Amino acid sequence: MIAVRNKLKISNALFMIVIVLFVFIVLGILLTVVLNSFSKGWYSGLLPKVFTAEWYKYAGQEHKIPRLIGVTFLVAIADVLIGLLISFPAAYALARAEFKGKALLLSLFLLPMIVPPMAYGIPLAMLCYKFHLAGRVIGTIVVNLVPIVPFMILVLMPFIEQVGTNLESAAKMLGAKRGTIFAKVLIPLTTPGLLTAGILSLVKSISLFDLTYLIAGENSQTIVVALFTDAYAAGARPPQATDALAVIYFAIAMTCLLVSLRFVSPTQMVFKVK
Repeated sequence: MIAVRNKLKISNALFMIVIVLFVFIVLGILLTVVLNSFSKGWYSGLLPKVFTAEWYKYAGQEHKIPRLIGVTFLVAIADVLIGLLISFPAAYALARAEFKGKALLLSLFLLPMIVPPMAYGIPLAMLCYKFHLAGRVIGTIVVNLVPIVPFMILVLMPFIEQVGTNLESAAKMLGAKRGTIFAKVLIPLTTPGLLTAGILSLVKSISLFDLTYLIAGENSQTIVVALFTDAYAAGARPPQATDALAVIYFAIAMTCLLVSLRFVSPTQMVFKVK
């Protein structure tokens, strides 16, 4: 018994050491980027000798940050709203219907989240160029719906399955039509699911890169694409300016994540009607 307790203590200590090292490494990387974005010529020493905010001004002039953030949130919010309009009826149909091949169909919804985006992104981008959607905000919205809609369907299905069919039957017996049942019964009871799918998809859409990069133009790129362009595109750019844009992107992503955690618990994926 004592030996078992000693092993548990050792395993707990090792686990805490690993967690502390991981947090220390992550925070060290983040702190380095933040410090470099405020530095001027940080080539030696523990801290920069000169601090300045001119790189944020440089990044703002280079990319027009307000417009870049506006496009990012326009694409994300449009994807969430359109995605909910598509995914809620689809999730309802899949949750209520039983048919051959349902498991196969559900597994196909996982493909956009499992398969590397470039595998289907290049043919999708060619299709967008053919229909003159590339380089436009509407094109960015359309391509980002490809991974967003299946994700929403898979999130919404458990919430809809927990709503008993007897409630719908009772509404039908009282003379309610299909639209009324959706508006007055299903949507209120599945509001936690809609909120979960919407907020998680908003955070996911802000960070989508591959598909957006393939078709985005100068006026339709999101902040993550602009960050990649600064880091890897041709031409010489101050690394501090790239870090400044990275800090702005990180601040936006973390703000959205914290807001989402305020309203949605990651483990609360099933809502049960009592």
